[in-house]
Amino acid sequence: MRDYGSENLWEVTESALESIAIGAGILGTGGGGNPYIGQLRARQVIREKGPVAVLSPEELPDDARVVCVGGIGAPTVGIEKVRDYQSYHALRAIEDYTGEKATALISNEIGGSNSVEPLIPAAMTGLPVVDADGMGRAFPEFQMKTFFVYGVPCCPMAVADEKGNSVVIRDTINPQWAERLARSITVQMGCVACYAVAPMSAQQVRRTAVPNSLTLARNLGDAVKQARQEGRDPLSAILEVCPGKELFGGKVMDVDRRTAAGFARGTLGIDGLDSWAGQKMEIEFQNENLVARRDGEIVCIVPDLICAVGTDLGEPVTTEMMRYGLRVTILGFPAPALWTSDEGLAVAGPRAFGYDVDYVALTV
Repeated sequence: MRDYGSENLWEVTESALESIAIGAGILGTGGGGNPYIGQLRARQVIREKGPVAVLSPEELPDDARVVCVGGIGAPTVGIEKVRDYQSYHALRAIEDYTGEKATALISNEIGGSNSVEPLIPAAMTGLPVVDADGMGRAFPEFQMKTFFVYGVPCCPMAVADEKGNSVVIRDTINPQWAERLARSITVQMGCVACYAVAPMSAQQVRRTAVPNSLTLARNLGDAVKQARQEGRDPLSAILEVCPGKELFGGKVMDVDRRTAAGFARGTLGIDGLDSWAGQKMEIEFQNENLVARRDGEIVCIVPDLICAVGTDLGEPVTTEMMRYGLRVTILGFPAPALWTSDEGLAVAGPRAFGYDVDYVALTV
């Protein structure tokens, strides 16, 4: 591994990995892949190969070549068909195609298992990961990345499955077409795959990525674990680390969930308890939670974060794990500023998901 000589460098160890999985599960707004499964996969590689170095975007050398890697597919399938080393194979496929070797890796989203996906090829190759990502949360579609919103090319990209197949998409007319083609390939691969995108420069990462998101996920997980150990309220600990607000709390009464076109889609119904008794919340999701209505009124909508956690322990509850009877608290967090610009809202605002409403920012 290259010695970057930074005093700010930290490493993803097994302990840090557990915290990242908790924090990224919260930030993942219900999607991004099951964080526990992602943690198990990354832990195995870290045990075999050693910890992974983390760099801030500012620490990247000017000649850095940063490859974004991530998973693509339906989370409901991802808990039944566990990925192996597809992200490593996708990385090698894009390196072979472009003729450029990665010097660092970066996550496509700081959500669920996708937050730790880069750690697997990073541990296998000795590369560092960047403390940033392309969403600051999780979104269901490939084009919904701040990288692409602000001008980084989305192609070429490589998609790989667990069977040994890899496909390179050389070019598309826009990022939406990259999503359509990659999604179709993923469906043929069994609705679960991994991808890697052509290398970015250090300047592109600094300009377009959501910074410090891996550290935020780790800090959230640390706060939840410490609150549990000390017998404190983990929900308060979450909000102390990441300013947001409680949107609702209650019992899951209804889950309408289906896998369609490579996504987990559906609605979630919650009956209020305690201070929310007598009220109801409905959440619509497409892998990730998109809109939350309390008694029929929208209280939070994309790109702001709608996050479900267990009321007692503060553990993240992803959309594929929702079931009748769970006691959950719904938290809302403001979206990163890169998403609330006109350019960001055009790609991942309410109308991008078919909701004919204007975005109203969550106030905390």
